[in-house]
Amino acid sequence: MTVKQLQEDILKLKKNNDVIILAHYYQPIEIQEIADYVGDSLGLSRTAKEKATEYIIFAGVDFMAETASILNQDKHVLIPNPESCCPMAAFLTPEKVREFRKKDPRIPAVLYVNSTAAVKAESDICCTSSNAISIVKKISEEFNVNKVLFGPDANLADYAEQMSGIKCLQMPEIGHCYVHSQIKPEHINDARKEHPKAKLLVHPECIRDVRDLADFVGSTTQMYNRVKNSSSEEIEFIIGTEEGLLERMKQDFPDKKYYLAKEKLICYNMKKHNLELIKYLLENLDDKTHEVKVPSEIAKKALPPIEKMLYYS
Repeated sequence: MTVKQLQEDILKLKKNNDVIILAHYYQPIEIQEIADYVGDSLGLSRTAKEKATEYIIFAGVDFMAETASILNQDKHVLIPNPESCCPMAAFLTPEKVREFRKKDPRIPAVLYVNSTAAVKAESDICCTSSNAISIVKKISEEFNVNKVLFGPDANLADYAEQMSGIKCLQMPEIGHCYVHSQIKPEHINDARKEHPKAKLLVHPECIRDVRDLADFVGSTTQMYNRVKNSSSEEIEFIIGTEEGLLERMKQDFPDKKYYLAKEKLICYNMKKHNLELIKYLLENLDDKTHEVKVPSEIAKKALPPIEKMLYYS
């Protein structure tokens, strides 16, 4: 069966069922094309809360489906491939968060949404890459302190500290995204030599030495909008994030030219989903092996930090 035939079948099945499909920008383009909503973590979190139907098929990694489950305890959240996990989230456990908090209980804990539901339950507030700076500022004001605990991404913590002036104590210091952290200054220098007129857009999960070379630092949605709102004179962009966003930009803004900051910027965990699995789910919505259900006791503790993030955003 061809990609087009699979997509047509999925759209027909979706129309006949009370279901929405959410897809992250890092998904393969053929999945983005059949999704009801495509976006970054913050946008999809909002959509999961505001647009949820009885069934939510979430083409992303596990923590995203967990967030949707926390926000919609009465709905069925399904993930096409249950093995699609986020390695960054594995850097932090609930026990580790509690250990960090014991050192100074007065300091609020900010947890990046790229964390498990159980870890979110130990936080005061969550954040995404698009709102980390403002969240750090607002929670430090609320607690009347000039520092916060921040995890699990050390590079995003460094960026939030750099831009907010608020000390962000990394928990842990080694937490990172294996896609973004592989981009080095030498890759940027090579890309700029090859494409001297191109604007460099990078994700805040990149290391500081890379961010400092960029023309723009932002989340996937912010990078997307930077290209969307670019002038007619800006026609070339070097993209410092997962290749799925570049594929989306190519499709939506074909009059521009795009180059990856380095080869093989691929999140293999995000790419574990495919159209065949989504079609299977639409035909087997009650297959519990694909359902992501956060236990109610964890969901109750994790919900306030997520809702506070949405309120502050």
